[in-house]
Amino acid sequence: MSLAGLAWPVELRPHPKARAMRLRLDEVRERLTLTYPRKLSRHIVLEWARGQEEWVDAQLAQLRPGEPFRAGATILFEGREIRLHWEEGLPRAPRLEGNQLSSGGPEASFALRIERFLRIEALARLSAETANVAARAGVSIRSVAVGDASSRWGSCSASGAIRYSWRLILATPRLLRWVVAHEVAHRRHMDHGPAFRRLEAELYDGDVAAARAELRALGPRLKRIGRGL
Repeated sequence: MSLAGLAWPVELRPHPKARAMRLRLDEVRERLTLTYPRKLSRHIVLEWARGQEEWVDAQLAQLRPGEPFRAGATILFEGREIRLHWEEGLPRAPRLEGNQLSSGGPEASFALRIERFLRIEALARLSAETANVAARAGVSIRSVAVGDASSRWGSCSASGAIRYSWRLILATPRLLRWVVAHEVAHRRHMDHGPAFRRLEAELYDGDVAAARAELRALGPRLKRIGRGL
């Protein structure tokens, strides 16, 4: 819904475990998400949101433009900067050589071919890493898929279907491994309690807190890559 004074529409999300109201910018969908305790009235929540105009404007002023897939641009791939190259006479299928990802064919569909390449790479890497970690955990995985969720790097259903953000292929392999360890650990524990945290740390075999902080800091850029004109 739109509120006077706020530049972006607001999506209300009442939550039974929320202890306070929290407003967050969803850059991908260009909206504000407002999470709040379910017991609060809609009137109180909306009045509070209207009072956040200065904060919202300040946050929007800090947003950086998207980083579209176009010839000459640099993007991240496995944590390193690579250059996108287009040349009409080259094969259409993108090919990565060193720090350059090249593709030919019509320039108008160059971005689509680059994104398709990245999604295929992400699914391959994430499927292999998930199988490896699941074997160590002694659990089964029903399926692995990739998507482009705006707020989650991964999810695991009770049936064992795991879905990741394809953008993890842009991050360093250690961050990809942490997200995989996190989701595979949910095959035993569907909560985030002590037993889950112990298994997550065991499967990741690294500093979970550091990985979480690093991905949180890097996340905004990962979500900008491939967006914009």
